[in-house]
Amino acid sequence: MPHLALYTFGVLKTPLADPGPLTREFYDIGEAVYRKIGRHPGYLGHAEPAERGRGVFFEADWGDWGEFAVPTWYTKGRTAETTALATTLSLWTGLRPAFDAVYTGLHREALNRRYDWFERTGHPAHVFWWVPEGVTPTWQDGVSRLEHLGEHDSAPHAFTFHRPFAPDATPLRGEGSVPG
Repeated sequence: MPHLALYTFGVLKTPLADPGPLTREFYDIGEAVYRKIGRHPGYLGHAEPAERGRGVFFEADWGDWGEFAVPTWYTKGRTAETTALATTLSLWTGLRPAFDAVYTGLHREALNRRYDWFERTGHPAHVFWWVPEGVTPTWQDGVSRLEHLGEHDSAPHAFTFHRPFAPDATPLRGEGSVPG
């Protein structure tokens, strides 16, 4: 049975190393969100570096998730002091569990605050695609699919909650539907 890969990417208003209150709020809620989502039904796992460090993305060892990559339109810093991004790469059993995790509870509260923390870039913030069971998506997979989505809209190769596709590439019950 295929699994659903989810890549998210956002450009923060300030670098992750910024000691200001908004950055602290973002980190505090982010850690709580990860703990909660990690226990959500349908969640299979997410990319984590071998060693954690605030703002350390580019030089981290991501194991099977591959070398870290960002969209071509990200132009901010790439060091621990200057990185201003938030990104995730995760695996799910399907769209319904991912939808429920994203749009309920603590994550929903964080989404309501996203414009406090993130710039409005005009680019998509998330993309889904199906992967065969046992396959680990890579950061480069996520980047290329997010960029494809931004250039071509939803398609079986790269889609959103609003225009989802089944593993066999058929559209799911029209726009706005999330399958069970």
